[in-house]
Amino acid sequence: MRDETIAADPSALDEAPTLAADARALPPEGARPLLGRPGERTALLSAAASAPMWPGIALAVAGSIAFSGKAIIVKLAYRYGVDAVTLIAYRMLFALPLFALLAARAGRGRPALTARDWIVVCGLGFSGYYLASFLDFAGLAYVTASLERLILYLNPTLVLALGVLIFGRKVTGRQMIALAVSYCGVLLVFGHEISFRGTNTALGAALVFGSTVSYAIYLVASGEEVRRLGALRLTGLATSVACLFCIAQFLVLRPMSALAVAPQVIWLSLLNATLCTFAPVLMVMMAIERVGASVAAQTGMIGPLSTILMGIVILGEPFTGWIVAGTLLVLSGIWLLAKWR
Repeated sequence: MRDETIAADPSALDEAPTLAADARALPPEGARPLLGRPGERTALLSAAASAPMWPGIALAVAGSIAFSGKAIIVKLAYRYGVDAVTLIAYRMLFALPLFALLAARAGRGRPALTARDWIVVCGLGFSGYYLASFLDFAGLAYVTASLERLILYLNPTLVLALGVLIFGRKVTGRQMIALAVSYCGVLLVFGHEISFRGTNTALGAALVFGSTVSYAIYLVASGEEVRRLGALRLTGLATSVACLFCIAQFLVLRPMSALAVAPQVIWLSLLNATLCTFAPVLMVMMAIERVGASVAAQTGMIGPLSTILMGIVILGEPFTGWIVAGTLLVLSGIWLLAKWR
């Protein structure tokens, strides 16, 4: 992610550390400027510095784990014979009212959107939430939740690459080392998984990687609009647009009779839309306000670990030394990239 952006991903907003990493250049949403006499400013700063950090850290941990639960819920839903188009339509159908309400509340008292704003919001919603979500759901039909989470965690490396290609930024030798470490971790787990799950693993990994690229494009492109609209308002609007895209996709590609799914799919989709999509957005934003982006980003690294643990306990996915080694490499690479940036 770019240093100038704050973004919350409800799909794929699946990345709490990614979200937090890009809020560090801006004040928290809704924060008041430190105005007044010097004594008043000092008192406010002292109060903020003495505030306990554990509530913010707890929110960041909870948000990251909740984001990570999305992959587990999708894998569970696939056991009932539902396809990606229908599953994502149900998820977005339940999420739409929540994000529409978020956009309305965040936009209260602010200027109405211009025609240009709506065009940009639609483009961001298509790339960051609709396409990223659909590719991710489709990929999860072929790969384990553990591999999916590790691929999604490459997002900061792709944002860095886009910064080089689009803005001509330079990459240091240290950053190249960090990138190499992360990708070696993913390749390690991918190579092990393809050996016992077959060539469909390559298709699934490609789809999830495409999801990561799509979301990285959203992050790179959203910086100016975040400043204009605010993080929560942009998130609510872009996600609402994405919800409409997903519902329209279902209406075009599937008959209405395809909505007749097992009751478990409906309950899982409701859980996905609330606990694993909407709630984490608010929790991570609140965590950034309390402890800052850097602490929230570091805490968010628990995400891949929680996905692997839930995959083992809930889905019965294998737990091997290859997964441990790959996860450690990916997390080490992302940590080094954040440290050296």
